[in-house]
Amino acid sequence: MKKGVTINLDKPRTLRYGMNALAKIEDITGKSILALDLNRVGIKDLLAIVYGGLYHEDNTLTPEKVGDLIDEYSDLNEIAEKIGEALTAAFGGEKTAQTATATPGEK
Repeated sequence: MKKGVTINLDKPRTLRYGMNALAKIEDITGKSILALDLNRVGIKDLLAIVYGGLYHEDNTLTPEKVGDLIDEYSDLNEIAEKIGEALTAAFGGEKTAQTATATPGEK
């Protein structure tokens, strides 16, 4: 089982990016997970990435509900940091500049 990263939203939740999560993200975004540039991710892709990482523990979530949870309990910088940590754990590598400095929507 892939390692996860805890993120505090309405309750502690675990971002985890196994094969099913990565496939779900690809289905939603229409992009290969490897084509997503975390330094230039848009809000829709960010929601898809967070949703995909949380779906394993709560299949009642929707991307819209995930957006509401982020708005209510977190901020984009924290979310970007947690995504980077969770993807690094999923791919088993060290933090790279791309995953460590992800800033949503930055161009």
